[in-house]
Amino acid sequence: MTAQNKLWIWITSIIGGLILILAFGVMFLSARWKPLLSEKIKDGIYTGSRHLYKIDFKSINLNIVTGSLVLKDVTLLPDTAVFDSLKSQKLAPAHIFELKLKKLEITGVGILTAYFKKKVNVNAIILNKPSINMIFNKVEKLSDTAKGNKTLYEQISKTFKSLHIKSLKIVDADFDYIHKTAIKKTKHSIKHLDISVNDFLLDSLSGNDTSRFYYTKDISFQLAGYKSTTKDKMYSMKMDTVSGSAASKKITVKGLKLIPLYPELTFARKYKIQKDRYNLDFDRIEFNGVDFIGLNTDEKLHAKSLRIGQANVEVFMSRESPPPPLDKGQNYPHLALKRLNIPIIIDTIKIRNINLKYSEYNPASKKTGSVEFKRLTGNILNLTNDTLQLKKNNHAIADLNALLMGTGKLNVKLNFNLTDKNGAFSYSGNLGNFDMKGLNSLSKNLGLIEIESGNIQKLAFKADANLRSANGSMSMLYTNLKVKLLSDNIDGEGTKEKGFLSFLANTVLVKDDNPVKGEAPRTAKMTNTRINSASFFNLMWKAVFIGIKDIVGVGVVPEKNPVKQQKVIAEKIKEQKQADKKEKREKN
Repeated sequence: MTAQNKLWIWITSIIGGLILILAFGVMFLSARWKPLLSEKIKDGIYTGSRHLYKIDFKSINLNIVTGSLVLKDVTLLPDTAVFDSLKSQKLAPAHIFELKLKKLEITGVGILTAYFKKKVNVNAIILNKPSINMIFNKVEKLSDTAKGNKTLYEQISKTFKSLHIKSLKIVDADFDYIHKTAIKKTKHSIKHLDISVNDFLLDSLSGNDTSRFYYTKDISFQLAGYKSTTKDKMYSMKMDTVSGSAASKKITVKGLKLIPLYPELTFARKYKIQKDRYNLDFDRIEFNGVDFIGLNTDEKLHAKSLRIGQANVEVFMSRESPPPPLDKGQNYPHLALKRLNIPIIIDTIKIRNINLKYSEYNPASKKTGSVEFKRLTGNILNLTNDTLQLKKNNHAIADLNALLMGTGKLNVKLNFNLTDKNGAFSYSGNLGNFDMKGLNSLSKNLGLIEIESGNIQKLAFKADANLRSANGSMSMLYTNLKVKLLSDNIDGEGTKEKGFLSFLANTVLVKDDNPVKGEAPRTAKMTNTRINSASFFNLMWKAVFIGIKDIVGVGVVPEKNPVKQQKVIAEKIKEQKQADKKEKREKN
C-alpha cells in the first residue's frame, strides 16, 4: 500500500467519523430541542396573541440540517373568555379563527440565526387541506389617541428582533365564514380555497411601511371550480374562479353562472305565485381599488370601481299564477341597497356589453313576448348605502346606452335619491331611428297587435317617479304606422272580423304620422300608477308605453287583457265614427 493510498484512507476515515459525529449530534440536538421547541411554539402563540389563542399538536419532527419542521394533527383555537375580556377593553380583533389540519410544514428555518442573532428567517410555511372557521364580531376600537395598545412587534421584541417568512401557503382549504353579530347568525361555506401570503416581515420598521398590507407585500386568494345548488333546488350556481389580491387591490370573478334547473313554464308552475326566473352568465366581474383593511376590520366594502361584462341576462315571468302578496316596490334598486347588511361604497360601476332580455308569458294569448336590450353599456356613479357617504352625496346617477331589439340606439339616464323613504327617482331617455316592426315579438304575443309598418325618427321622454307612480312627458316623431289586430279565435269572433277591425283601427284610431302635414308635432303626458305586483322596470316602461299609445291614437284603450282589449278597440272605433259623423253634420 503506497503512502498516497494511506493518506486517502486516513482522510476518508476522518470525514466519515465527522459525519457520524455530526449525525449523532443532530439526532441528539433534535431530541433535546423537540420538547424545548414545542414549548416555545405553544408559549409564543399564547403570549403573542395576548392569551387569545392556544395551539396544540400531536407530534413534532425537526431536522436541524435542513431547517425543516413538521407538526402533525394541529389545532388552533381561541379562548372565548379572553376574547370577551379584550372586547370589553376595546382591544379585540374583528375576526377570530379556528384552525384544524393534519400537517403543518415549515421549511428553510435558519435555526442558528434564530438562536444566536434572535432573527427568525423562514423560507416557506405550508398548510395542506386545513379546516378554517373565520368568525366576524362587531367590536369597538380604541381611538387613535389611546395609549397602551402595544404593536405586534413590541409584543415579540423581547424574544426576537425580527420575523421574516418568504412564503405562506394555505392549500385546498375548507373555509367557513361565520357572522355572529348579525340579526340572524349566518354561515357561508367555501371549499377548495387557496391563500398565499408573500414576504411577511415583522421588525422595528415594517409596521410603518406603507407598501405593506398587515406586514406583507401581498395576500392573495383563489377559489377554482365552485359549484353548488341553491337551497330551493331551483338553480345551479357555477364559478370558474374567484381571486383577489391586496397588492393589486382587486377581486375578480370569472365565469359566474346562475342556471335554472327547469324550462321556463315548468319553473313558473313550481310556484303558487308569480316568480321571476333568472338565467345569468357573466364572463367577468371585477372590483378595482378595494379597501381590504376596511373590509377586514369594519366589514365595509369600498371600491373605486366595479366592472361588469360581457354578460347575458335573461328574466322570465308568467302571468298564469296570481301575483305575490308582497310589494315589489321594496325591490327598487336603491331601496334594496338600503337593506344590505354590509356598508357599500362603489365610486363607479362600469357596465360593458350586457345583453338583457325580459320575457313574459300571457295566458290570454298563450304566448310569450320578449323585449331585448343588446350591448347595454354605461356607468353608474356613487352607489352607496354608507351613512357618512350619503351625507356628502345622496344621489346615484346612471347613464346607459343599448340597442333596443338589437337595432334602435337607446340612451337612458336615471337619478336615484338614495335617502328618500318614498323611493324617489327620475329618468329620461331618447331613441333614434327605429323600425317599429322590431317590437312585434312583444306586441303580437302580449297584445295581439301586429305592427305592419312604422318608422320612428326620434323619441324622447322624461319623468319623475317614486314608489307608487311615474309622471312625465313624451315626444315621438314617426311615419307610416299601420297595425293589424290578431285573432287566435279565443273570443270566437274569427279572423275575418279581426281583419275588418284592423282596417277600421288604421282608418279611424291610429294616426299614421307625427307630425301630420300642416300641424304641430303631437306630444303626450306619461302617467302610470304602480300596483304592488309590478316591478321597478314595469313602472318605467309602462309609463313610456302609455305615452306612445296616446301619441299614436290608441291611448283610449286601457284594457290589459289582449282579447278584451280588441273588443274595447271595436267599441272605441264605433264611438269615434259616430263622433266624426256628428262633427261633419255640425260643419254642414
